[in-house]
Amino acid sequence: MIIVFENHSTSFDNEAQVASGHRDVDLSPRGELEAAALGRRRANDGIDVVYVSDLRRSRRTAEIAFEGTGIPIVHDSRLRECDYGALTGHPLREIIAVRPNAVFEPFPDGESYKQATIRVASWLDDVRGLNLRRVLVIGHRATHYALEHLVLGIPLEKAISNPLEWQPGWIYEVPERTEFL
Repeated sequence: MIIVFENHSTSFDNEAQVASGHRDVDLSPRGELEAAALGRRRANDGIDVVYVSDLRRSRRTAEIAFEGTGIPIVHDSRLRECDYGALTGHPLREIIAVRPNAVFEPFPDGESYKQATIRVASWLDDVRGLNLRRVLVIGHRATHYALEHLVLGIPLEKAISNPLEWQPGWIYEVPERTEFL
């Protein structure tokens, strides 16, 4: 199975440099244009199904990108961003400053990246059993970090420290028989 990972399009919080975490924020007008471009970019990509976080910014990205294509869109809370707890809504720079400490220790009143990765691993185990060829995932930083760790074997602390700069998707070839955790 091939997983194509795409970040959700730009949200109002992204533009304000605010950490959304589990806060349900919508796409900005710029994000809506990016979502339409994602749909054009992936129109002939052979996608079997689109899996998205259940947070509005991911759902709306998928709805705009794949509206009218007939490609199923499945919402799954296991693909959510890390829960920043008490730091939700704080400036992004505060999350960046404490991110290395949150690999195994949860954000105050939130979760750790390890806990978020366990959620993604559960989703990955379930999807791997469905005999799909090409899956598009629209998610968040935590989703990306988890895939880097689970599929590529990059240590989680290294995955979260690597800069995540936009690119037109990341491709992951998922092995048939691997224990993800």
